[in-house]
Amino acid sequence: MTALVARIRAGREAIGVRWRQAPRWTRWTVIAAIIAFFYALPNKEFYQYLGPIPTTGSNFGQVLFTISIYVLLAVGLNIVVGYAGLLDLGYFGFFAVGAYTVAVLTSPASDLKTQWPWLMALPVALVVAMISGVLLGMPTLRLRGDYLAIVTLGFAEMIRLAATSSEFLKGQRGFNQIPHPPGRYADGRPVFGVLDPRPYYWLVLTLIILVLIAVRNLSNSRVGRAWVAIREDEDAAQLMGVPTFKFKLWAFAAGAAVGGRAGGLFAGKEKFVKSPKFRLVNLILIFGAVVFGGVGEV
Repeated sequence: MTALVARIRAGREAIGVRWRQAPRWTRWTVIAAIIAFFYALPNKEFYQYLGPIPTTGSNFGQVLFTISIYVLLAVGLNIVVGYAGLLDLGYFGFFAVGAYTVAVLTSPASDLKTQWPWLMALPVALVVAMISGVLLGMPTLRLRGDYLAIVTLGFAEMIRLAATSSEFLKGQRGFNQIPHPPGRYADGRPVFGVLDPRPYYWLVLTLIILVLIAVRNLSNSRVGRAWVAIREDEDAAQLMGVPTFKFKLWAFAAGAAVGGRAGGLFAGKEKFVKSPKFRLVNLILIFGAVVFGGVGEV
């Protein structure tokens, strides 16, 4: 396994060198082609030329939506693990926080009976997830390495157990009738309905692109440089005057915001939220995406 990871890393570094040496117009052309490819991918008229895909068009769109959610989560986790070097094993808990926040505010089954529109509840989910990240980080970011990993893992499991046992969060029954995102076609049909998952995939894909741009700009800023310094040697960064605790807290909050946004999108698509959807085993897939995609890379 170590040899495989080493080969993947060496190949990625070689590609990175050639990419940086390529002319700017070449890089922009390649980026535009890749973006166009992924936007066209769920269309049957397009992917039928790629070879046999053992699924229907609708199911393939659902698969792409699920993959895009995991990619978005991986981008958020990469802020915490890749840039700041913080081993956060409780990241999937923020995904659950975002999904349940949208569910509580929008579902008719909620005890609050607010029944907000999905679009109004989504920013609240982002803020609640950010606050959760700050509240988790304030007592735990004094820890390092395995100790931080154990504590954050406990946070994610606490969120799942609370959702399972809490009557306010509807336990195993969960929340239903969560509204879809708004939008209608010219003929009156909803853009985000039940039968066609492609608009949800396009929505998440757009958000992934925006988050990647934001992370790229952030990595080149003072905050990003501080994260890299903390990742490489926290003690040295502190001696150089970097307020390490503050920047680690920012990393937790930024990563949690992305996770909460992903949870809100997931709730709007599925229309149903319950605790078994947030098992910790899903974290393995996200960590795998971060490792194989390049820790600390965009």
